Amino acid sequence: MLFAGFVALGVWQLQRLAWKTELIAQVDARVHAAPVPAPGPAQWPAVNPTDDPYRRVSVHGVFLNDRETLVQAVTDLGGGFWVMTPMRTDRGFVVLVNRGFIPPERRDRASRPTPRGPQSVTGLLRMAEPGGGFLRRNDPAADRWFSRDVDAIARAKGLADAAPYFIDAEAGAPDAWPRGGLTVIRFANSHLIYALTWFGMAALTLVGFGVFVRERRRRRA
Repeated sequence: MLFAGFVALGVWQLQRLAWKTELIAQVDARVHAAPVPAPGPAQWPAVNPTDDPYRRVSVHGVFLNDRETLVQAVTDLGGGFWVMTPMRTDRGFVVLVNRGFIPPERRDRASRPTPRGPQSVTGLLRMAEPGGGFLRRNDPAADRWFSRDVDAIARAKGLADAAPYFIDAEAGAPDAWPRGGLTVIRFANSHLIYALTWFGMAALTLVGFGVFVRERRRRRA
C-alpha cells in the first residue's frame, strides 16, 4: 500500500509538471505577443486568472491624476510605492494603470511628472490582489495600501465603472519616474524534484520490504 501510494504521488507530480510547463509556455507567449485592446465591460465576466494574466494589452485615454493611489512595494530598486492611476479610456470605462515604481522621496506628486491630456499605455493585464500584503491589511480609510486590490481601490476613489483588473505599464525612459516594466514573472516549478522524491520513497519501500522478508525467512530457517 505504501509503494502504491508513493507511486501515485509521483505520477501526480509528473502531471503537475506537465501543467506547469504548459502554463509557463502560455504566459511567455502572452508576454511577447502583439498588444490587443484591453477587455471592455462586455468582456469583463470572461476575464479569469487562468487565461488572462500577463496578456499584453493597450489602452488610450486620460489619466485621473487626482484619484491616484500609492501601494507599498519592494522591488529590485528597493522599497517604495506602485503608482496606481485610473485612466478614463476613450471607450468609456475606467481601468487602473500601475504606471510603475517610485522611491519614498518621490511620493509627493510634485516631485515627478504628471501625465496630462490623451495618453496611450501598453502593458500586462494583471488580476486584482485582494485583501492586503503578508500580515498587513489594506486600510482604505487611511489611504494605506499593501496590495493592488482593484475593487477596494475603486470603491475608495469613487470609480463606479472600473475594470476588474489592472495594467502593469511597460518601461518608459530609463531615468523616468514612475519606473515601469518591473513586473516579476516567476513560477515555482519543483514538481520534477517532488516526483523523483516520491518515486525514491517507493523504491525504498520495496527495498525495506525485501529486507523484512529476507530476515523473516532467515529466522525461520
